[in-house]
Amino acid sequence: MSHNPKIKDLDKLANILSKFKTKGKKIIHCHGVFDLMHPGHIRHFQAAKALGDVLVVTVTADKYVNKGPGRPVFTQELRADTIAAIEYVDYVVINFSSNAIEIIKKLQPDIYVKGKDYADAERDETRGIILEREAIESVGGRIHFTDEITFSSSSLLNEYFGIYPEQVGNFLKSFKQKYSVDQVVKQLRGLKDIKVLLIGESILDEYHFVSPIGKPPKGTHIAAKLLSEEVYAGGILACANNMANFCGHVELITAIGKHDNKEKLIRGKLRSNILPRFFYYEQAPTIIKRRFLEPSYFNKLFEIYICDDKFAIELEGEIGNYIVDVLQKQNYDLVLVLDYGHGLLTPKLINLICSSHTFLAVNAQTNTANAGFNPITKYSRANYFCLDLPELRLAFQDKHSDLEKLIKKLGQRISFPGAICVTLGPRGAIIYNPEDKTMFNIPVLSQNIVDTTGAGDAFLAITALCVAKHFPLDLVGFIGNATGALAVTIIGNRESVEAESLLRFITTLLK
Repeated sequence: MSHNPKIKDLDKLANILSKFKTKGKKIIHCHGVFDLMHPGHIRHFQAAKALGDVLVVTVTADKYVNKGPGRPVFTQELRADTIAAIEYVDYVVINFSSNAIEIIKKLQPDIYVKGKDYADAERDETRGIILEREAIESVGGRIHFTDEITFSSSSLLNEYFGIYPEQVGNFLKSFKQKYSVDQVVKQLRGLKDIKVLLIGESILDEYHFVSPIGKPPKGTHIAAKLLSEEVYAGGILACANNMANFCGHVELITAIGKHDNKEKLIRGKLRSNILPRFFYYEQAPTIIKRRFLEPSYFNKLFEIYICDDKFAIELEGEIGNYIVDVLQKQNYDLVLVLDYGHGLLTPKLINLICSSHTFLAVNAQTNTANAGFNPITKYSRANYFCLDLPELRLAFQDKHSDLEKLIKKLGQRISFPGAICVTLGPRGAIIYNPEDKTMFNIPVLSQNIVDTTGAGDAFLAITALCVAKHFPLDLVGFIGNATGALAVTIIGNRESVEAESLLRFITTLLK
Protein backbone atom coordinates (compact mmCIF):
# COMPACT_ATOMS: atom_id res chain seq x y z
CA MET A 1 0.00 0.00 0.00
CA SER A 2 1.21 3.49 -0.81
CA HIS A 3 2.36 5.76 2.00
CA ASN A 4 0.91 8.78 0.22
CA PRO A 5 -0.60 10.93 3.00
CA LYS A 6 -3.60 11.74 0.82
CA ILE A 7 -4.86 8.14 1.13
CA LYS A 8 -6.97 7.77 4.27
CA ASP A 9 -9.26 5.20 5.80
CA LEU A 10 -12.93 6.11 5.89
CA ASP A 11 -13.37 6.90 9.58
CA LYS A 12 -10.29 9.14 9.77
CA LEU A 13 -11.32 11.05 6.69
CA ALA A 14 -14.86 11.55 7.99
CA ASN A 15 -13.38 13.27 11.08
CA ILE A 16 -11.07 15.41 8.95
CA LEU A 17 -13.91 16.54 6.70
CA SER A 18 -16.12 17.32 9.67
CA LYS A 19 -13.51 19.78 10.92
CA PHE A 20 -13.22 21.36 7.47
CA LYS A 21 -16.99 21.86 7.36
CA THR A 22 -17.03 23.62 10.73
CA LYS A 23 -14.63 26.11 9.14
CA GLY A 24 -17.02 26.70 6.25
CA LYS A 25 -15.09 24.70 3.68
CA LYS A 26 -17.09 23.11 0.85
CA ILE A 27 -16.49 19.36 0.36
CA ILE A 28 -16.62 17.85 -3.13
CA HIS A 29 -16.85 14.09 -3.71
CA CYS A 30 -16.10 12.00 -6.83
CA HIS A 31 -16.53 8.24 -6.93
CA GLY A 32 -15.72 5.48 -9.40
CA VAL A 33 -13.57 2.50 -10.41
CA PHE A 34 -10.91 4.50 -12.31
CA ASP A 35 -9.32 1.35 -13.68
CA LEU A 36 -7.32 3.23 -16.30
CA MET A 37 -6.61 6.90 -15.76
CA HIS A 38 -7.05 9.06 -18.86
CA PRO A 39 -7.43 12.77 -19.79
CA GLY A 40 -11.17 12.62 -19.19
CA HIS A 41 -10.58 11.74 -15.53
CA ILE A 42 -8.09 14.61 -15.10
CA ARG A 43 -10.53 17.13 -16.57
CA HIS A 44 -13.31 15.67 -14.44
CA PHE A 45 -11.30 16.13 -11.22
CA GLN A 46 -10.25 19.61 -12.27
CA ALA A 47 -13.86 20.65 -12.86
CA ALA A 48 -14.94 19.07 -9.60
CA LYS A 49 -12.26 20.84 -7.55
CA ALA A 50 -13.37 24.18 -9.00
CA LEU A 51 -16.75 23.68 -7.30
CA GLY A 52 -15.38 23.85 -3.77
CA ASP A 53 -12.44 23.68 -1.39
CA VAL A 54 -11.67 20.00 -0.68
CA LEU A 55 -11.88 17.23 -3.29
CA VAL A 56 -12.31 13.66 -2.08
CA VAL A 57 -12.16 10.74 -4.51
CA THR A 58 -13.43 7.33 -3.42
CA VAL A 59 -12.28 4.27 -5.34
CA THR A 60 -14.26 1.05 -5.64
CA ALA A 61 -12.40 -1.85 -4.00
CA ASP A 62 -11.36 -4.73 -6.26
CA LYS A 63 -13.96 -7.05 -4.73
CA TYR A 64 -16.80 -4.81 -5.86
CA VAL A 65 -15.66 -3.93 -9.38
CA ASN A 66 -18.59 -5.52 -11.11
CA LYS A 67 -17.40 -5.30 -14.70
CA GLY A 68 -16.89 -9.00 -15.24
CA PRO A 69 -13.91 -11.39 -15.27
CA GLY A 70 -10.49 -9.81 -15.73
CA ARG A 71 -11.48 -6.51 -14.17
CA PRO A 72 -10.15 -4.47 -12.59
CA VAL A 73 -6.90 -4.59 -14.50
CA PHE A 74 -5.16 -2.52 -11.83
CA THR A 75 -5.48 -3.23 -8.10
CA GLN A 76 -7.27 -0.94 -5.67
CA GLU A 77 -3.93 0.15 -4.20
CA LEU A 78 -2.50 1.12 -7.58
CA ARG A 79 -5.68 2.93 -8.56
CA ALA A 80 -5.78 4.86 -5.26
CA ASP A 81 -2.08 5.72 -5.50
CA THR A 82 -2.45 7.01 -9.06
CA ILE A 83 -5.38 9.26 -8.15
CA ALA A 84 -3.56 10.56 -5.08
CA ALA A 85 -0.75 11.75 -7.36
CA ILE A 86 -3.12 14.18 -9.13
CA GLU A 87 -2.77 17.72 -7.83
CA TYR A 88 -6.49 18.53 -7.86
CA VAL A 89 -7.25 15.64 -5.48
CA ASP A 90 -6.94 16.27 -1.74
CA TYR A 91 -7.93 12.88 -0.30
CA VAL A 92 -8.48 9.34 -1.53
CA VAL A 93 -10.41 6.50 0.14
CA ILE A 94 -10.91 2.91 -1.01
CA ASN A 95 -14.62 2.12 -0.75
CA PHE A 96 -15.21 -1.38 0.64
CA SER A 97 -18.85 -1.46 -0.37
CA SER A 98 -20.73 -2.47 -3.50
CA ASN A 99 -21.95 1.10 -4.08
CA ALA A 100 -21.37 4.70 -3.04
CA ILE A 101 -24.49 5.10 -0.91
CA GLU A 102 -23.03 4.49 2.54
CA ILE A 103 -19.80 6.35 1.87
CA ILE A 104 -21.77 9.42 0.73
CA LYS A 105 -23.73 9.31 3.99
CA LYS A 106 -20.52 8.85 6.00
CA LEU A 107 -18.52 11.66 4.36
CA GLN A 108 -21.51 14.02 3.92
CA PRO A 109 -20.07 16.07 1.04
CA ASP A 110 -21.68 19.27 -0.15
CA ILE A 111 -21.54 18.27 -3.81
CA TYR A 112 -21.38 14.77 -5.32
CA VAL A 113 -19.88 14.95 -8.82
CA LYS A 114 -20.40 12.55 -11.73
CA GLY A 115 -19.56 12.74 -15.42
CA LYS A 116 -22.10 13.89 -18.00
CA ASP A 117 -22.66 10.31 -19.20
CA TYR A 118 -24.58 9.76 -15.92
CA ALA A 119 -26.85 12.78 -16.37
CA ASP A 120 -29.46 10.61 -18.12
CA ALA A 121 -30.43 8.19 -15.34
CA GLU A 122 -32.19 5.90 -17.81
CA ARG A 123 -28.86 5.12 -19.49
CA ASP A 124 -27.29 3.97 -16.23
CA GLU A 125 -27.85 0.21 -16.40
CA THR A 126 -27.16 -0.18 -12.67
CA ARG A 127 -29.78 2.47 -11.77
CA GLY A 128 -27.22 3.46 -9.12
CA ILE A 129 -27.24 7.15 -9.98
CA ILE A 130 -30.82 7.46 -8.70
CA LEU A 131 -29.83 6.01 -5.32
CA GLU A 132 -26.72 8.20 -5.21
CA ARG A 133 -28.82 11.30 -5.83
CA GLU A 134 -31.12 10.31 -2.98
CA ALA A 135 -28.11 9.69 -0.69
CA ILE A 136 -26.46 13.07 -1.33
CA GLU A 137 -29.76 14.92 -0.91
CA SER A 138 -30.40 13.06 2.37
CA VAL A 139 -27.26 14.68 3.86
CA GLY A 140 -28.13 18.13 2.58
CA GLY A 141 -25.93 18.10 -0.51
CA ARG A 142 -26.58 18.08 -4.23
CA ILE A 143 -25.44 16.19 -7.31
CA HIS A 144 -23.53 17.87 -10.13
CA PHE A 145 -22.63 16.57 -13.59
CA THR A 146 -19.43 17.83 -15.19
CA ASP A 147 -19.47 18.63 -18.90
CA GLU A 148 -15.89 17.71 -19.73
CA ILE A 149 -14.45 15.51 -22.46
CA THR A 150 -15.21 11.86 -21.74
CA PHE A 151 -13.50 8.58 -22.50
CA SER A 152 -14.33 5.05 -21.45
CA SER A 153 -11.70 3.12 -19.50
CA SER A 154 -13.35 -0.11 -20.68
CA SER A 155 -13.19 1.00 -24.32
CA LEU A 156 -9.54 2.00 -24.02
CA LEU A 157 -8.61 -1.25 -22.28
CA ASN A 158 -10.50 -3.32 -24.85
CA GLU A 159 -9.03 -1.46 -27.81
CA TYR A 160 -5.41 -0.87 -26.85
CA PHE A 161 -4.38 -3.04 -23.93
CA GLY A 162 -5.13 -6.54 -25.23
CA ILE A 163 -6.82 -7.69 -22.02
CA TYR A 164 -8.51 -10.54 -23.92
CA PRO A 165 -6.84 -13.33 -25.92
CA GLU A 166 -6.50 -12.69 -29.66
CA GLN A 167 -9.38 -15.02 -30.59
CA VAL A 168 -11.72 -13.28 -28.13
CA GLY A 169 -10.57 -9.84 -29.24
CA ASN A 170 -11.22 -10.64 -32.89
CA PHE A 171 -14.63 -12.11 -32.07
CA LEU A 172 -15.67 -9.06 -30.02
CA LYS A 173 -14.50 -6.67 -32.73
CA SER A 174 -16.69 -8.43 -35.29
CA PHE A 175 -19.58 -8.85 -32.85
CA LYS A 176 -19.62 -5.13 -31.98
CA GLN A 177 -20.07 -4.28 -35.64
CA LYS A 178 -23.30 -6.28 -35.62
CA TYR A 179 -24.74 -5.58 -32.15
CA SER A 180 -24.61 -2.45 -30.02
CA VAL A 181 -24.70 -2.38 -26.24
CA ASP A 182 -28.14 -0.79 -26.34
CA GLN A 183 -29.49 -3.54 -28.61
CA VAL A 184 -28.26 -6.34 -26.35
CA VAL A 185 -29.45 -4.62 -23.17
CA LYS A 186 -32.89 -4.02 -24.66
CA GLN A 187 -33.15 -7.68 -25.69
CA LEU A 188 -32.18 -8.92 -22.23
CA ARG A 189 -34.56 -6.56 -20.46
CA GLY A 190 -37.30 -7.90 -22.70
CA LEU A 191 -37.01 -11.30 -20.99
CA LYS A 192 -38.88 -10.08 -17.93
CA ASP A 193 -42.31 -10.89 -19.37
CA ILE A 194 -41.53 -14.57 -20.11
CA LYS A 195 -43.55 -17.13 -18.15
CA VAL A 196 -41.54 -20.28 -17.41
CA LEU A 197 -42.21 -23.78 -16.09
CA LEU A 198 -39.19 -25.77 -14.89
CA ILE A 199 -39.17 -29.52 -14.27
CA GLY A 200 -36.28 -31.37 -12.69
CA GLU A 201 -34.51 -32.71 -9.63
CA SER A 202 -33.77 -30.63 -6.56
CA ILE A 203 -30.22 -30.99 -5.32
CA LEU A 204 -28.61 -29.52 -2.23
CA ASP A 205 -24.92 -28.83 -2.71
CA GLU A 206 -23.01 -29.08 0.54
CA TYR A 207 -19.52 -27.56 0.53
CA HIS A 208 -17.33 -28.66 3.44
CA PHE A 209 -14.14 -26.60 3.51
CA VAL A 210 -11.32 -28.59 5.09
CA SER A 211 -7.60 -28.31 5.68
CA PRO A 212 -5.66 -31.56 5.14
CA ILE A 213 -3.44 -32.19 8.17
CA GLY A 214 -1.60 -35.31 7.02
CA LYS A 215 -1.66 -39.11 7.25
CA PRO A 216 -2.54 -40.59 10.65
CA PRO A 217 0.33 -42.64 12.19
CA LYS A 218 -1.77 -45.82 12.17
CA GLY A 219 -3.66 -45.34 8.93
CA THR A 220 -3.21 -45.01 5.19
CA HIS A 221 -5.81 -42.29 4.71
CA ILE A 222 -5.50 -38.51 4.85
CA ALA A 223 -6.95 -36.66 7.83
CA ALA A 224 -8.43 -33.18 7.46
CA LYS A 225 -9.66 -30.47 9.80
CA LEU A 226 -13.12 -29.06 9.15
CA LEU A 227 -12.99 -25.27 8.70
CA SER A 228 -16.49 -24.30 7.61
CA GLU A 229 -19.62 -25.57 5.85
CA GLU A 230 -22.08 -24.05 3.40
CA VAL A 231 -25.23 -25.34 1.70
CA TYR A 232 -26.41 -24.11 -1.70
CA ALA A 233 -29.55 -24.70 -3.72
CA GLY A 234 -28.39 -26.76 -6.70
CA GLY A 235 -29.93 -28.73 -9.54
CA ILE A 236 -33.19 -27.34 -10.87
CA LEU A 237 -33.28 -24.95 -7.88
CA ALA A 238 -30.14 -23.16 -9.09
CA CYS A 239 -31.53 -23.03 -12.61
CA ALA A 240 -34.75 -21.48 -11.29
CA ASN A 241 -32.85 -18.84 -9.29
CA ASN A 242 -30.81 -17.86 -12.34
CA MET A 243 -33.94 -17.57 -14.49
CA ALA A 244 -35.82 -15.62 -11.84
CA ASN A 245 -33.20 -12.85 -12.05
CA PHE A 246 -34.28 -12.18 -15.63
CA CYS A 247 -37.99 -13.00 -15.86
CA GLY A 248 -40.85 -12.17 -13.56
CA HIS A 249 -42.69 -15.50 -13.26
CA VAL A 250 -41.04 -18.89 -12.70
CA GLU A 251 -42.93 -22.04 -11.69
CA LEU A 252 -41.10 -25.14 -10.56
CA ILE A 253 -42.05 -28.83 -10.46
CA THR A 254 -39.66 -30.95 -8.44
CA ALA A 255 -39.42 -33.70 -5.82
CA ILE A 256 -37.74 -34.01 -2.43
CA GLY A 257 -37.68 -36.68 0.26
CA LYS A 258 -40.75 -37.13 2.42
CA HIS A 259 -38.68 -37.41 5.58
CA ASP A 260 -36.01 -34.91 6.67
CA ASN A 261 -36.52 -33.24 3.29
CA LYS A 262 -34.93 -29.83 4.01
CA GLU A 263 -38.00 -28.16 2.49
CA LYS A 264 -37.81 -25.10 4.74
CA LEU A 265 -34.15 -24.65 3.84
CA ILE A 266 -34.89 -25.04 0.13
CA ARG A 267 -37.79 -22.56 0.18
CA GLY A 268 -35.57 -20.06 1.96
CA LYS A 269 -32.99 -20.27 -0.83
CA LEU A 270 -35.46 -19.67 -3.68
CA ARG A 271 -36.06 -16.18 -5.03
CA SER A 272 -39.39 -14.64 -4.16
CA ASN A 273 -40.78 -14.79 -7.72
CA ILE A 274 -40.40 -18.59 -7.92
CA LEU A 275 -43.53 -20.67 -7.26
CA PRO A 276 -42.46 -24.21 -6.31
CA ARG A 277 -44.64 -27.34 -6.40
CA PHE A 278 -42.98 -30.06 -4.38
CA PHE A 279 -43.73 -33.76 -4.67
CA TYR A 280 -42.40 -36.13 -2.04
CA TYR A 281 -40.45 -39.36 -2.48
CA GLU A 282 -41.80 -42.00 -0.10
CA GLN A 283 -38.47 -43.80 0.29
CA ALA A 284 -35.79 -41.78 -1.50
CA PRO A 285 -34.09 -38.85 0.25
CA THR A 286 -33.73 -35.28 -0.89
CA ILE A 287 -30.67 -35.41 -3.14
CA ILE A 288 -27.51 -34.08 -1.52
CA LYS A 289 -24.11 -33.78 -3.15
CA ARG A 290 -21.55 -33.35 -0.40
CA ARG A 291 -18.19 -32.00 -1.50
CA PHE A 292 -15.01 -31.59 0.54
CA LEU A 293 -12.72 -28.79 -0.61
CA GLU A 294 -9.40 -27.23 0.32
CA PRO A 295 -10.34 -23.53 0.44
CA SER A 296 -7.11 -21.85 -0.68
CA TYR A 297 -7.63 -22.81 -4.32
CA PHE A 298 -11.07 -24.44 -3.99
CA ASN A 299 -9.62 -27.82 -4.91
CA LYS A 300 -12.22 -30.58 -4.55
CA LEU A 301 -10.78 -33.48 -2.56
CA PHE A 302 -13.73 -35.85 -2.31
CA GLU A 303 -17.50 -35.96 -2.80
CA ILE A 304 -20.44 -38.08 -1.69
CA TYR A 305 -23.80 -38.48 -3.44
CA ILE A 306 -26.82 -39.03 -1.18
CA CYS A 307 -29.56 -40.16 -3.55
CA ASP A 308 -31.62 -43.07 -4.84
CA ASP A 309 -31.42 -43.34 -8.63
CA LYS A 310 -34.36 -45.72 -9.09
CA PHE A 311 -37.25 -44.33 -11.16
CA ALA A 312 -39.83 -42.61 -8.94
CA ILE A 313 -42.71 -44.72 -10.27
CA GLU A 314 -44.81 -43.96 -7.16
CA LEU A 315 -44.86 -40.26 -8.17
CA GLU A 316 -45.27 -40.77 -11.91
CA GLY A 317 -49.07 -40.54 -12.03
CA GLU A 318 -49.35 -37.64 -9.59
CA ILE A 319 -46.68 -35.59 -11.32
CA GLY A 320 -48.00 -36.46 -14.79
CA ASN A 321 -51.52 -35.35 -13.91
CA TYR A 322 -50.19 -32.12 -12.46
CA ILE A 323 -48.12 -31.37 -15.58
CA VAL A 324 -51.11 -31.98 -17.86
CA ASP A 325 -53.27 -29.75 -15.65
CA VAL A 326 -50.88 -26.79 -15.48
CA LEU A 327 -50.06 -26.95 -19.20
CA GLN A 328 -53.77 -26.78 -19.98
CA LYS A 329 -54.48 -23.96 -17.54
CA GLN A 330 -51.35 -21.85 -17.93
CA ASN A 331 -49.92 -20.25 -21.03
CA TYR A 332 -46.19 -20.84 -20.63
CA ASP A 333 -43.67 -19.32 -23.01
CA LEU A 334 -41.12 -21.95 -22.07
CA VAL A 335 -40.96 -25.36 -20.42
CA LEU A 336 -37.42 -26.24 -19.36
CA VAL A 337 -36.48 -29.78 -18.33
CA LEU A 338 -33.21 -30.34 -16.48
CA ASP A 339 -32.74 -34.10 -16.19
CA TYR A 340 -29.92 -35.14 -13.84
CA GLY A 341 -30.73 -38.82 -14.30
CA HIS A 342 -31.58 -39.41 -10.64
CA GLY A 343 -34.99 -41.00 -11.24
CA LEU A 344 -37.53 -38.20 -11.21
CA LEU A 345 -38.07 -38.10 -14.97
CA THR A 346 -39.40 -41.51 -15.91
CA PRO A 347 -39.87 -42.61 -19.55
CA LYS A 348 -43.62 -42.00 -19.18
CA LEU A 349 -43.13 -38.43 -17.93
CA ILE A 350 -40.57 -37.74 -20.66
CA ASN A 351 -43.02 -38.87 -23.35
CA LEU A 352 -45.75 -36.76 -21.77
CA ILE A 353 -43.56 -33.66 -21.76
CA CYS A 354 -42.38 -34.21 -25.34
CA SER A 355 -45.97 -34.59 -26.55
CA SER A 356 -46.92 -31.10 -25.39
CA HIS A 357 -46.88 -28.18 -27.83
CA THR A 358 -45.20 -25.70 -25.50
CA PHE A 359 -41.76 -24.37 -26.39
CA LEU A 360 -39.48 -26.99 -24.83
CA ALA A 361 -35.83 -26.72 -23.75
CA VAL A 362 -33.99 -29.82 -22.50
CA ASN A 363 -30.72 -30.80 -20.90
CA ALA A 364 -29.99 -34.40 -19.87
CA GLN A 365 -26.87 -34.21 -17.78
CA THR A 366 -24.10 -36.77 -17.55
CA ASN A 367 -22.62 -36.98 -14.06
CA THR A 368 -20.75 -39.48 -11.92
CA ALA A 369 -23.90 -41.27 -10.81
CA ASN A 370 -25.44 -41.80 -14.25
CA ALA A 371 -22.49 -41.86 -16.70
CA GLY A 372 -23.65 -43.44 -19.95
CA PHE A 373 -27.24 -43.99 -18.80
CA ASN A 374 -28.82 -40.56 -19.21
CA PRO A 375 -28.53 -39.57 -22.91
CA ILE A 376 -30.23 -36.55 -24.45
CA THR A 377 -31.69 -38.94 -27.04
CA LYS A 378 -34.24 -40.04 -24.42
CA TYR A 379 -36.13 -36.94 -25.56
CA SER A 380 -37.89 -37.35 -28.89
CA ARG A 381 -38.14 -33.64 -29.52
CA ALA A 382 -37.36 -30.19 -28.18
CA ASN A 383 -37.10 -26.64 -29.45
CA TYR A 384 -33.75 -26.25 -27.71
CA PHE A 385 -31.21 -28.88 -26.72
CA CYS A 386 -28.29 -27.70 -24.59
CA LEU A 387 -25.50 -30.09 -23.61
CA ASP A 388 -21.74 -30.42 -23.41
CA LEU A 389 -19.46 -32.27 -25.81
CA PRO A 390 -19.07 -35.48 -23.72
CA GLU A 391 -22.87 -35.65 -23.37
CA LEU A 392 -23.26 -35.35 -27.13
CA ARG A 393 -20.74 -38.11 -27.85
CA LEU A 394 -22.20 -40.41 -25.20
CA ALA A 395 -25.69 -39.92 -26.62
CA PHE A 396 -24.62 -41.39 -29.96
CA GLN A 397 -21.90 -43.70 -28.58
CA ASP A 398 -19.56 -41.96 -30.99
CA LYS A 399 -16.14 -41.00 -29.71
CA HIS A 400 -14.45 -39.83 -32.91
CA SER A 401 -16.91 -38.49 -35.50
CA ASP A 402 -16.82 -34.89 -36.60
CA LEU A 403 -18.53 -32.63 -34.07
CA GLU A 404 -20.64 -30.83 -36.63
CA LYS A 405 -21.91 -34.18 -37.94
CA LEU A 406 -23.14 -35.17 -34.48
CA ILE A 407 -24.76 -31.79 -33.87
CA LYS A 408 -26.65 -32.06 -37.14
CA LYS A 409 -27.70 -35.60 -36.25
CA LEU A 410 -29.21 -34.36 -32.98
CA GLY A 411 -30.81 -31.54 -34.93
CA GLN A 412 -33.18 -34.02 -36.55
CA ARG A 413 -35.04 -34.14 -33.24
CA ILE A 414 -35.57 -30.37 -33.07
CA SER A 415 -39.02 -28.84 -33.48
CA PHE A 416 -38.90 -25.47 -35.22
CA PRO A 417 -38.13 -22.78 -34.35
CA GLY A 418 -35.24 -24.26 -32.46
CA ALA A 419 -31.55 -24.53 -31.72
CA ILE A 420 -28.82 -26.78 -30.37
CA CYS A 421 -25.99 -25.52 -28.20
CA VAL A 422 -22.94 -27.62 -27.36
CA THR A 423 -20.58 -26.21 -24.73
CA LEU A 424 -16.91 -27.03 -25.23
CA GLY A 425 -15.29 -25.97 -21.94
CA PRO A 426 -12.21 -23.82 -22.61
CA ARG A 427 -13.02 -23.82 -26.35
CA GLY A 428 -16.29 -21.92 -25.88
CA ALA A 429 -19.56 -23.08 -27.42
CA ILE A 430 -21.17 -23.94 -30.74
CA ILE A 431 -24.79 -23.01 -31.43
CA TYR A 432 -26.65 -24.42 -34.41
CA ASN A 433 -29.90 -23.71 -36.22
CA PRO A 434 -31.14 -26.98 -37.81
CA GLU A 435 -33.62 -25.11 -40.00
CA ASP A 436 -31.19 -22.97 -42.00
CA LYS A 437 -28.04 -25.01 -41.10
CA THR A 438 -26.18 -21.97 -39.70
CA MET A 439 -23.59 -22.65 -37.03
CA PHE A 440 -21.80 -20.14 -34.78
CA ASN A 441 -18.60 -20.63 -32.78
CA ILE A 442 -18.47 -18.44 -29.67
CA PRO A 443 -15.13 -18.25 -27.80
CA VAL A 444 -14.96 -18.62 -24.04
CA LEU A 445 -15.11 -15.26 -22.25
CA SER A 446 -13.87 -16.50 -18.86
CA GLN A 447 -10.77 -14.82 -17.48
CA ASN A 448 -10.92 -16.06 -13.90
CA ILE A 449 -12.16 -19.55 -12.99
CA VAL A 450 -12.96 -20.22 -9.34
CA ASP A 451 -15.45 -23.10 -9.57
CA THR A 452 -17.16 -24.58 -12.63
CA THR A 453 -19.95 -26.25 -10.62
CA GLY A 454 -23.25 -24.65 -11.60
CA ALA A 455 -21.87 -22.76 -14.60
CA GLY A 456 -23.52 -25.11 -17.10
CA ASP A 457 -26.88 -24.72 -15.39
CA ALA A 458 -26.57 -20.93 -15.47
CA PHE A 459 -25.65 -21.07 -19.16
CA LEU A 460 -28.69 -23.29 -19.86
CA ALA A 461 -31.08 -21.11 -17.86
CA ILE A 462 -30.29 -17.85 -19.61
CA THR A 463 -29.82 -19.22 -23.14
CA ALA A 464 -33.12 -21.11 -22.91
CA LEU A 465 -34.89 -17.81 -22.19
CA CYS A 466 -33.11 -16.19 -25.13
CA VAL A 467 -33.95 -18.99 -27.58
CA ALA A 468 -37.59 -18.98 -26.45
CA LYS A 469 -37.66 -15.24 -27.12
CA HIS A 470 -36.21 -15.89 -30.62
CA PHE A 471 -32.95 -13.99 -30.17
CA PRO A 472 -30.47 -14.36 -33.07
CA LEU A 473 -28.44 -17.45 -32.29
CA ASP A 474 -25.02 -15.80 -32.36
CA LEU A 475 -26.38 -13.37 -29.76
CA VAL A 476 -27.68 -16.32 -27.71
CA GLY A 477 -24.23 -17.92 -27.73
CA PHE A 478 -22.54 -14.67 -26.72
CA ILE A 479 -24.97 -14.09 -23.85
CA GLY A 480 -24.54 -17.70 -22.75
CA ASN A 481 -20.76 -17.48 -22.63
CA ALA A 482 -20.93 -14.13 -20.82
CA THR A 483 -23.23 -15.77 -18.26
CA GLY A 484 -20.83 -18.69 -17.91
CA ALA A 485 -17.89 -16.33 -17.44
CA LEU A 486 -19.65 -14.79 -14.45
CA ALA A 487 -20.85 -18.14 -13.09
CA VAL A 488 -17.36 -19.66 -12.89
CA THR A 489 -16.29 -16.83 -10.56
CA ILE A 490 -18.92 -17.97 -8.00
CA ILE A 491 -18.32 -20.79 -5.52
CA GLY A 492 -20.78 -23.54 -6.46
CA ASN A 493 -24.31 -22.16 -6.42
CA ARG A 494 -23.61 -19.78 -3.54
CA GLU A 495 -25.12 -17.03 -5.69
CA SER A 496 -26.95 -16.87 -8.98
CA VAL A 497 -25.97 -14.69 -11.94
CA GLU A 498 -27.70 -11.36 -11.40
CA ALA A 499 -29.24 -9.59 -14.37
CA GLU A 500 -27.51 -6.30 -13.60
CA SER A 501 -24.12 -8.03 -13.25
CA LEU A 502 -24.56 -9.62 -16.67
CA LEU A 503 -25.62 -6.31 -18.21
CA ARG A 504 -22.58 -4.58 -16.76
CA PHE A 505 -20.24 -7.29 -18.02
CA ILE A 506 -21.75 -7.22 -21.51
CA THR A 507 -21.53 -3.41 -21.51
CA THR A 508 -17.84 -3.69 -20.59
CA LEU A 509 -17.19 -6.28 -23.34
CA LEU A 510 -18.89 -4.26 -26.05
CA LYS A 511 -17.52 -0.81 -25.27
